[in-house]
Amino acid sequence: MKVLGIDPGSRRTGFGVIEVQGRETRALAFGVLLGTGDTLPARLVAIGTALDRVLDDHMPDLVSIEQAFHSNNARSTLVLGQVRGLALWLAARRGLPIHEFAPRSVKLSVTGQGGAGKPQVAAMVRRLLGLDRAPVADAADALAIALCCARRASLAGTAPRAARTARAADGATIDLSRTFAPVRRRAEAKALAGLAERLRRPR
Repeated sequence: MKVLGIDPGSRRTGFGVIEVQGRETRALAFGVLLGTGDTLPARLVAIGTALDRVLDDHMPDLVSIEQAFHSNNARSTLVLGQVRGLALWLAARRGLPIHEFAPRSVKLSVTGQGGAGKPQVAAMVRRLLGLDRAPVADAADALAIALCCARRASLAGTAPRAARTARAADGATIDLSRTFAPVRRRAEAKALAGLAERLRRPR
């Protein structure tokens, strides 16, 4: 099971892809996507194009992203929201399950302390994933988000679960949960009996 973590930012968006197999969790790829350009639209194009490539290259099963938070700078909050919206759209159009986590929840899941600083998060990410060195802050945060998602979704230490959706020819996502649901034989027999009774009634 592959999980993509995203730490959104208009100039630097961190990403981290981890793979969970049984009790093992390893990092497949991580880094920072740069929002190059003099205007916000240009930076969004740069980040969107790079993130689209990450999704295509690694084909994650889940996408996790940091929740929006309110800062004292309203403009910064709005800009961050636009980057989050772009990332959510790129994942949603592929029919991928999306999980959002508050920054404090991510820190608590990875370090055991909701108020942990970035160096502490990076150090724990390095330890948990067995990396040679600690990733840069944005990439470390993205990996931490992915780890938090894996733990919350009970993926770590378990076998991958079967997908519950499929993609139709027109690109629409189809819910297959009913297909995999256990058959309720009593309810099925009752429904069939009711149908037979209606067919026997004179018209």
